[in-house]
Amino acid sequence: MGVLVQKFGGTSVESYEKMKEVVNIIKSYREKGNDLAVVVSAMGRKGAPYATDTLIDLCKNVNEKASKRELDLIMSCGEIISGTILSSMLEGENIPSIFLTGTQAGVITTNSYSNAKIKKINSQRIETELSMGKVVVIAGFQGSTEDGDVTTLGRGGSDTSAVAIGKALGSKKVQIYTDVDGIMTADPRVEPDARVIKFIEYEEVFQMAEQGSKVIHPRAVELAKKADIILEIKNTLNPEYEGTKIGSIKNLQHGNQSYEEEEGFISTVAHKNNIAQVKVKSCEDVFSRILNEMEDKKINMDMINFFIEDKGFAINKSDVDVVEEILKKNSVQYEINKDCAKVTLLGSKITETPGVIAKIMRGLTKINIELLQSSDSYTSVSCLVKEKDMVETIHIIHNLFYKNED
Repeated sequence: MGVLVQKFGGTSVESYEKMKEVVNIIKSYREKGNDLAVVVSAMGRKGAPYATDTLIDLCKNVNEKASKRELDLIMSCGEIISGTILSSMLEGENIPSIFLTGTQAGVITTNSYSNAKIKKINSQRIETELSMGKVVVIAGFQGSTEDGDVTTLGRGGSDTSAVAIGKALGSKKVQIYTDVDGIMTADPRVEPDARVIKFIEYEEVFQMAEQGSKVIHPRAVELAKKADIILEIKNTLNPEYEGTKIGSIKNLQHGNQSYEEEEGFISTVAHKNNIAQVKVKSCEDVFSRILNEMEDKKINMDMINFFIEDKGFAINKSDVDVVEEILKKNSVQYEINKDCAKVTLLGSKITETPGVIAKIMRGLTKINIELLQSSDSYTSVSCLVKEKDMVETIHIIHNLFYKNED
């Protein structure tokens, strides 16, 4: 059946009780005849004793300027702790298992400490252990340089580890286990009617991440796309639920029903807060100088609307002081609204579907929400609103396109 790679995130391995659920999942797939490579994150999230941020603080509490090399070493301990415990639990259930660090698993990276990239994986050790009938548990988020220095892969690194290992082993599918049933049509913490998306394309997941959705790390998705690996997002506490499949249209099939037929053109409603709107009155030559200065300061602009004199765009709220300094220096009239949010409707063919923005505007007008600015692309329509209106805007847009209200 080939090798199935399963990745379990921090919330899936945060306690012995959760790890027992992980053991049950591994046991069920092993009984189906799968060879299993299991990638793990550190135990829990910030505040937990062995979480990555907790380990970082152990160094920073004694030296705020601790080197990235030393921080990578201590960060790598989180996955080693969770991996050795899980492997020991499997052995206790009479399931042959071995734990490998990223280095032992053959993960070779660049030497960019704290944000290394995987150069290659020498998978011989993993394959040897699999051939002996063992479940191979591997530390995610880490590897080592050609010289043997331990490195970490940055946020979302365990997802990337899992997909890279799947590619090296020739896997057709990688399962990512987390604490939700799959990728949702909106953030369920703000939209109670959000539902699980069964199928979604790689490109749509990139868009979701860019627009603020908390989904699988884009680097992992990019790697899966190149290797044509299907990603399955599943819930550790509800493993029988099918979750979300991420892939290309050709490999996203559901019985005799295709991805396109089942899902239509709408994927999700994403959001970002802490956005500021900037309006500037300026002639072209002065504004070109402003743009150059913003580029030099690495300020990202979004939702850009440029006319002959009036210019409008959105920036991160954290960049307001720098942008305001640039505008004052160039003696232009400007307005900055610091308390904004961006709500984006994402789908595969939005601009080919008539009336999308009109429908949104009618819905917002009905409840007196001011649309400050909008922008669109082939796959998205974004609305800039006041931050106090963000949650209600999410509700309206989600209900318009998932409940067909008008």
